[in-house]
Amino acid sequence: MRIGINTRSLLGQKMEGFGNYTLEIVKRLTIAHPEHTFICYFDRPVDPQFSFGTNVICKTIFPPTRHPFLYVIWFQWRLKRAIQKDQLDVFWSPDGMFPLGIKTPVLATIHDLNFEHFPQDLPKWVAWYYKKYFPRFAKAADQIVTVSETTKQDIISSYQIPTEKISVIYNGVNTKYQPLSFQEKENVRQQLGFKEPYFLFVGSLHPRKNIHRLLQAFQLYAQTEATYQLVIVGAAMWKDQTFEIESVLAKRIHFKGHIQTESLAAIMAAASAFVYVPYFEGFGMPLAEAMATQTPIIAGDKSCLPEIAADAALYVDPFDVEAIAKAMEQLKNDVALQTQLIEAGKQRVLAFNWDHAAIKVWQEIQQLVS
Repeated sequence: MRIGINTRSLLGQKMEGFGNYTLEIVKRLTIAHPEHTFICYFDRPVDPQFSFGTNVICKTIFPPTRHPFLYVIWFQWRLKRAIQKDQLDVFWSPDGMFPLGIKTPVLATIHDLNFEHFPQDLPKWVAWYYKKYFPRFAKAADQIVTVSETTKQDIISSYQIPTEKISVIYNGVNTKYQPLSFQEKENVRQQLGFKEPYFLFVGSLHPRKNIHRLLQAFQLYAQTEATYQLVIVGAAMWKDQTFEIESVLAKRIHFKGHIQTESLAAIMAAASAFVYVPYFEGFGMPLAEAMATQTPIIAGDKSCLPEIAADAALYVDPFDVEAIAKAMEQLKNDVALQTQLIEAGKQRVLAFNWDHAAIKVWQEIQQLVS
């Protein structure tokens, strides 16, 4: 069998959510099924770490998809031609986008529809492309995978897709996310440049991540608490954002940019609490990572977050700055609540496993060619 995969999200040192999802599934599929040929399509030179096995052919198709107009050229012209030439049995797109009008059976992973609900949070042309093409992708795909029941229902209601066409396959957690000892946590804080405990946020600096309100909440909380720091890990997704920070608190708020997984796992495990209050998500991978490191969680109560975190988080209205600040104070002072959330997280995280996810994706692929 010849299986094509859209791997344009594999960007070496710059990978975010889609890239990590693609990498975790692809490396498992290609190892588990050496009898099949996998053709991975990139939109720029392939980083050496993505060579995979001898049953994997990596192809670079230009131009790089750095603008929605280039998305159209890449998917609907260049990639379409390559797929037809390579005579694939099936094509899987981990970011949900693919050439329309091809005869090859298509499996598409659609992670969320944030652009349908908050188009103002995206650059104009990106929002245009997503709103124009994703309804067509959803209808044209032979089968859809999504990462939460919340997103499945959103796809059904937004695009009138039959429920039997959509399968929910939860994401997994990288095994590098593990709890740390007390001394190891102390060492991480020193490496960060301070000795005090800290709240942590991890995610792209995207408007829907609600970082403005998180900063406002921390500044409100910090008026009566003199030690805790706030660490924000993530890079701007579309463009740089400016954040208003009181000068007196500037030394207690640390923007760390993009951090590689090994270091990020340690920073997560050393946090006193993980604060994650986006107002829209498809899955919320950092929630599962926080559970794996046994870090107590404060989470927003919108979108899929209550589905993913279940009883392993203290929930707040992400639009209520005072509520976020009060949750920080509550979790800091309530040791019993910290323990309760950690224990619940240790059980909940068992539902998120990349090996299981890869097996289920493979089952979806097989069904399209049987």
